[in-house]
Amino acid sequence: MNYVALLRSAMVALLRNKLRSMLTVLGISIGIAAVICVVAIGKAGQARVEQHLNNLGDNFVWIEAGGRAVNGVRTGTHDTKTLVEADAVAIKNQVSLIKNVSPNVDDPVQVVYANQNWHTVYRGVSPEFFDIKRWFVDQGAIFSQDDVDRAADVCVIGRTVRYQLFGAEDAVGKVVRVNNLPCKVVATLLPKGLSLSGQDQDDVIIIPYTTAQKKIKGITWLDDILCSAVSQDSVKTAGQEAAAVLRDRHHLRPEEEDDFNIRNPEDIIQAQIEASKTLTILLIAIASVSLIVGGIGIMNVMLVSVTERTREIGVRVSVGATEESIQLQFLGESVALSLVGGAAGVLLGIVGSYLVGQTLKWPIELSVEAVLVAALFSIAVGVFFGYYPARKASLLDPIEALRYE
Repeated sequence: MNYVALLRSAMVALLRNKLRSMLTVLGISIGIAAVICVVAIGKAGQARVEQHLNNLGDNFVWIEAGGRAVNGVRTGTHDTKTLVEADAVAIKNQVSLIKNVSPNVDDPVQVVYANQNWHTVYRGVSPEFFDIKRWFVDQGAIFSQDDVDRAADVCVIGRTVRYQLFGAEDAVGKVVRVNNLPCKVVATLLPKGLSLSGQDQDDVIIIPYTTAQKKIKGITWLDDILCSAVSQDSVKTAGQEAAAVLRDRHHLRPEEEDDFNIRNPEDIIQAQIEASKTLTILLIAIASVSLIVGGIGIMNVMLVSVTERTREIGVRVSVGATEESIQLQFLGESVALSLVGGAAGVLLGIVGSYLVGQTLKWPIELSVEAVLVAALFSIAVGVFFGYYPARKASLLDPIEALRYE
């Protein structure tokens, strides 16, 4: 069987009724385009959420100073003074699932350079913080452990602070005033953008935590201990083991509540990723309905075609055409409709995905798998919904067909 000739004759037959064929093709095209667009947009949305997860840090474990119970009333976070540098050292040494640890002290601060000033937030940390939070240097080099040990007056600034204080000027080597403390800028950071909560992550100035404790805040305790687990799967277990170490160090009895909090911001983002995947699957299912509707359109058109061409079928059978050849003729027309619709749908889907990406400012990545599946599905629709009309045509009685007016 020459399938090329079969498809060619099918196209000739379909072109006899151009408008009807075009409307039928449109139904398939819309379905295919909808599936491709939905998959592309869904993947872009998941990529954005995963980027937020990546920005949180390297398998991030966040231990926060907790509150106190005063006369039965629980105070807010960061109200206890029990989280200290020795706790961070103990967690690093005793919890094998944690690979990096950084103390953290933070507060709002006014930063001044020349005649420019900016209200921002400082973070007092150790050098490990930059690996934990996946911060990358743009210019210069981050401060060292030696700077932490001697509480050096150095700082690293985010892109927003750099822009507000220095504009286009090179910031490395300049001295800024953090409250009343002169600090030398040793590095600037590459931008991170907004957090999931909408906070500007680049609006920050980072200093050694000992400098923050001794020279700015005047405390001996920590606000947080930031950690990095050895793997994504071990984040929760690492947090639980760190909590056990802290409870033992803080001499808390079994009935007493923790005087610290183990935060799991990744849980929120993972839930959003799962919700995004579920929504994408739901939208694909809805978009697939239009493919079924398009398939029903093909069946309807082919049934009408069989009725209109009853005498033609009778003539073909009378001159020796077999049931198989009649069936293949009409099945070929059905598949041709779906192929043209699939090709047009793929093109519409690619263009539509690009336009949506440009509108939303999202980096749209087309799924090759979705395009292939959509194309194969369009062929399957043609075969499935074209089989009954083709079978009906092949079973026509040639004598009755020749008598048909």
